[in-house]
Amino acid sequence: MRKFLLRLAGATIAASIASVPVSAITAPTITAPRPVDQFAVLSPIDGPRLSPNGNLLAAKVAVRGEPYLMIIPMDGGAPRIVATGDNDLNYWRWVNNGWLVVGIGSMAPFGINGEAYVQRALGVSADGKTISPLLHKKRDIAQNGSDLVWIANDGTPRVKIAVQRSIYYEEPGFWPEVYEVDVSNDRSSLDVASREGVLDWIADGSGTVRAGVGRNIRSEGGRVLYRSSANNDFREIAHSSTAAESLVVPVLFTGGDKAIAIRDDADGFSSVYEYDLTNLKQGTMVAASKGYDIGGIKSDRSGNKLAGVIRAEGAVSTEWIDPSMRALQAEINSKVRGGNGSIVSYSDDLNRAVVLFGAADSPGAYFLYDRASGAMTRLGYVNPAIEMSKLHPVRTVTYTARDGLPIGAVLTLPRGKMKNLPLIVLPHGGPSARDYEDWDWWTQFLADRGYAVIQPNYRGSSGLGTSFSEKGEGQWGLKMQDDLIDAIAFLSKQGIADSKRVCIAGASYGGYAAIRAAQRDAVNYRCAISYAGVSDLNKLSRMQYGDLFGSKKGNWLKKQAPDFRSVSPINAPQQISIPILLVHGKRDTRVAVSHSREMASKLQAAGKDVTYIEQPKADHFFSRSEDRLEFLKAMEAFLAKHNPA
Repeated sequence: MRKFLLRLAGATIAASIASVPVSAITAPTITAPRPVDQFAVLSPIDGPRLSPNGNLLAAKVAVRGEPYLMIIPMDGGAPRIVATGDNDLNYWRWVNNGWLVVGIGSMAPFGINGEAYVQRALGVSADGKTISPLLHKKRDIAQNGSDLVWIANDGTPRVKIAVQRSIYYEEPGFWPEVYEVDVSNDRSSLDVASREGVLDWIADGSGTVRAGVGRNIRSEGGRVLYRSSANNDFREIAHSSTAAESLVVPVLFTGGDKAIAIRDDADGFSSVYEYDLTNLKQGTMVAASKGYDIGGIKSDRSGNKLAGVIRAEGAVSTEWIDPSMRALQAEINSKVRGGNGSIVSYSDDLNRAVVLFGAADSPGAYFLYDRASGAMTRLGYVNPAIEMSKLHPVRTVTYTARDGLPIGAVLTLPRGKMKNLPLIVLPHGGPSARDYEDWDWWTQFLADRGYAVIQPNYRGSSGLGTSFSEKGEGQWGLKMQDDLIDAIAFLSKQGIADSKRVCIAGASYGGYAAIRAAQRDAVNYRCAISYAGVSDLNKLSRMQYGDLFGSKKGNWLKKQAPDFRSVSPINAPQQISIPILLVHGKRDTRVAVSHSREMASKLQAAGKDVTYIEQPKADHFFSRSEDRLEFLKAMEAFLAKHNPA
C-alpha cells in the first residue's frame, strides 16, 4: 500500500460556489463542434456527501486535473484537501459530524513474485488535519481490508469493517471477519469471526451483523446465513447447488425478524419484497420494474427503514417511499420548470440537500438546496467547460438479434442529423453491466464529431433479468459479438447509419470486444479502438486481485468462455486485418497493461496496422484529465484517417 499524504489548501472550488436563481438553471442548446479539451475536463466535484448536520460537504474533486478528497464548509471557510497519494479513492462516508471513513486501494506486491489489489480504510477528521489508518495494527490483514459493513447512527465515531487475513482460497483467513472500529483512534475489537463461504456481511441499523452471503464451497452455488440477534448463532437459511439459482438475500432489516429482500419475481426480474425471516416466507412485493431488474434500495439514516427504491430502466432514478423524502423531492422539482433534480445527499433533518440537475445530453451541475431560504446554491458543474448546455440527443432503441433475441441499446446522434451517418459501435465494459441514458463524455464527443454512436446492451448484460444475463454464458467472443454486428444492420435498415463506415470502440470488456471484432469480424468494421482492453483470457483467469469480471465465483470465467484460447485475440494476431488503436494505462489495477502491450507487440511483429499508446500515470477509469485528453486526441486522429465523418 503506497504511503498516503495530507495536504491543506484553499482550493479554487470555493470561489465557484454561488447562489443561483432557480430560473437560471437551464440548459441552452449548443451546436457542434466544440474543442476536444472540453470533453476531457474532469468534474470539479464528484460524489458529494453532506455531513449529518449539513454543515460540511465531502467530495472527490479535480485539482489541476488530479483527483483528491475535499471537505468543504457550506457556510464559509477554506476547504480542506486530503490527498491519498497514488492510491485510488474508492469511497468516503460521514460517520458523524467530526469524522469520515475513507476507502483507498492500490496494487502491491503479494505472494511470490505476484501483485494484488490491496484495499484499506482510513479515518479522516472533518478539519482534514488527522488521518488515522484503520486496523493498521493488525499486520496480517490481506487483500481486502476496507469492506464497510456499518456506520453508527448515534453520533459516535464507530464503524464495522470486514477484512481478509489471506488471499489464498484454501486458508480460513480468506473468509472475512468483522471488526468494530473507532475511526478517531483506531481502537478495534473483533465482532464476528469468519465463516466458511461467507464473503459479504450485512448488519442491521443498530450494528448487529445479522446475515452473511457467499458461496457453497462444495458446489458452484451460494449460501445465506442469518441470526435474529447478537446472542444467537448463525444458521443457514438458503443455499443453492448452482450459480444460476436465485437466493433470497435480506438487504435491510426493518425490525425483529422482518426484512426487505431483493429476489427474482415470477418473470425472472429482481424485485423488492417484504420478507419474514422467522418462517422464511416472502411477503408483499414493494417494487418492481417491468422488463428490468430493480437497481437497489435506499435506507434512511437509522438503517432500519426503507426510504426509496432505485429504478434502473432507460435511465436511473430514485422512487422515494418515505413520505418526508417524497415531499422533499416534490419541493425540489417545483423549483425548476421542465426538469427534475436527483437528490444525491441530504442532512439528517432534511433541511439541506445536494441535488444534481442534468440529463443524457447535458452534464449538468450539483446544487445545494436550503429549505429554510429556498435558495439553490451551485456547488459545481459536472463539466465546467460545457456547463448546462444541451449537446446531442440520446434515446433507447430496440433491435432483434439474428437468433430472435431483443436487444436494447442507447443511441446518440449528432444534433440535427439522422441519416446515413458514420457509426461507432461502443459496447460497455463488465460485461455484467449495462448502458443507460445518461451523460457520457465519450459518446458525446463522438457525436460532436459527426458520428452516430450505438451502445448495445448485448446478451449477458446485467439489469435485464436473469434469463438475459444467462444468455451470455459461453458466448464471450461469439454471440455477444454477433449482437454488436446486428446493431449495424438495424441502424442501416433504419437509414440512420452507413454500414460501410463503421468502427468499433470500447474500454475494459468493451476493449476486448473491439479487439475480438478486429480479429473475428473485420468485414463489418473499418477500424477498432480499445482502451484498457482484455486480449488474453488465460492471463485474466490467473489474476489474483479482486473480483474482476466476477472471478470470485470460482469457474465463472470458464463458463463465459469455455475455450479461452479460441476467443483470445492474443493468439491470432495474423487474423486482424483492420487498423487498430490500443491505449492502456500503466497504473491500471483492473486489466494489466500487459494485455495491450503484448497485443501490440504481436501485431507489430505480424506487420499489422497498429497504434499503441501506453499512458504512464493512467488507471482503468480515466481518472486524470490529461489521460482523457490524450486518448480523445488519438481517437480523433485515428478516426479521421480510417473512418472520417
